[in-house]
Amino acid sequence: MGSTKPAKERNAALDRAHDIARAFLDSLPNRPVGPRSTFESLVQSLGGPLPESGDEPARVIEALNEAVEPGLVGSAGPRYFGFVIGGGVPAALAADWLTGTWDQNAALNIASPAAAAVEAVVAEWIKELLGLPMEAGVGFVTGCQMANFSALLAGRHGVLAKAGWDVEELGLQGAPEVHVVIGEEAHATVLSALRLLGLGEARAVRVAADGEGRMIPGALKAALAPLGGPILVAAQAGNVSTGAFDPLDEIAAIAHAKEAWLHVDGAFGLWAATDPARRGLLRGVEDADSWATDAHKWLNVPYDSGIVIVKDRTNLNLAITKSAAYLIRSSTEARDNHDFTPESSRRARGFAIWAALKSLGRAGVSDMVNRCCALALRMAARLREGGVIILNDVVLNQVLARFTPRDGRDPEAFNRAVVARIQSGGVTWASGTRRHGAEALRISVSNWSTTAEDIDRSADAILAAVRDEDRLA
Repeated sequence: MGSTKPAKERNAALDRAHDIARAFLDSLPNRPVGPRSTFESLVQSLGGPLPESGDEPARVIEALNEAVEPGLVGSAGPRYFGFVIGGGVPAALAADWLTGTWDQNAALNIASPAAAAVEAVVAEWIKELLGLPMEAGVGFVTGCQMANFSALLAGRHGVLAKAGWDVEELGLQGAPEVHVVIGEEAHATVLSALRLLGLGEARAVRVAADGEGRMIPGALKAALAPLGGPILVAAQAGNVSTGAFDPLDEIAAIAHAKEAWLHVDGAFGLWAATDPARRGLLRGVEDADSWATDAHKWLNVPYDSGIVIVKDRTNLNLAITKSAAYLIRSSTEARDNHDFTPESSRRARGFAIWAALKSLGRAGVSDMVNRCCALALRMAARLREGGVIILNDVVLNQVLARFTPRDGRDPEAFNRAVVARIQSGGVTWASGTRRHGAEALRISVSNWSTTAEDIDRSADAILAAVRDEDRLA
């Protein structure tokens, strides 16, 4: 019989990790939301010379926790409103632990039929839930950056193939020019995707947006009028600052009249389709050619969990196809996941998404989205009562707040100081931003565990930070 030491060491490490994980999760309702240490201090705690010999796994886990715990952000907790970050609903978190344990390579069916099957099922559930065409192809990537990249990669293939150019074989040199048209407030990940695709950020035609950041259809029509040949149009469902939606029905009609490919960046906004009260914000979304979203945002699945969806799946498959003698494909019609993502070796992301959807059901997802939107409205109302200016029309889960000093201080410096005070206070955490050239606080409500009490406690802390900063004058 072999030694039992490896199993004992493994189990001891897993037991210690389990205890630490439970303690961290139990602390989230009351622990300071922001970090309590600096990058430099954390590097010092973690660093030093690489050990000559290794340590027992349980001790390693204990040392890791002791070193990094002061630098952990409570982003999984109920009062973290910085960026659009969900937590992890219990079933998804537990499934994510199992995903690491099972350690499946999700690329090929032959490498893991389980990983292939779960993504095939989840793909159908996601399309049904979001009201998107059931014939579409779905890939599971790291986040919305890669989802936008993958969708526009499929779009680049589609429009150039229509023009008679095989971009995968011949590249972009000598290809017909691909015109890219985006909204004035397109998300940074769309711009990064254009750089990665060789299409260029600066070459994109920018279309004017209204005060809430929505693309103006008339401006899009004017921008497209002089263009011919391959065209990609990128619209937005859920502005990162205001939560506003481009008028997708009008945009789709205008784009398709020019035979353009229409992509919708819906990192968090696509989930509004699950809420009957807000589904109208997405009118016409099904008429697009591709979509990008994130399960780690409003589905509250742990990182990383982006989703790319392409109406004509062959455009996605052909844009990223991989072949080699050792890549043995299934002899059946079973799914090979790497036909739908740029990645090959990767974790099986479908398990956690399946668990989230199975535990919540259609009604649970809808309730979570509706509840977060209601809590955002509550936050806006509480801050207005305290004299704070709300800069946006709160149609979704985003609240933009601006603070007015009473003593004639520079308003930009005052807003920056208030944001810093909020972030260091520990009760809540939200991010600073700039809106139309002015400093502001951006509040994103997207965590499954946030309650009205959390909103009220956070609003009180924000208003207290304003008062405290005023008193310093």
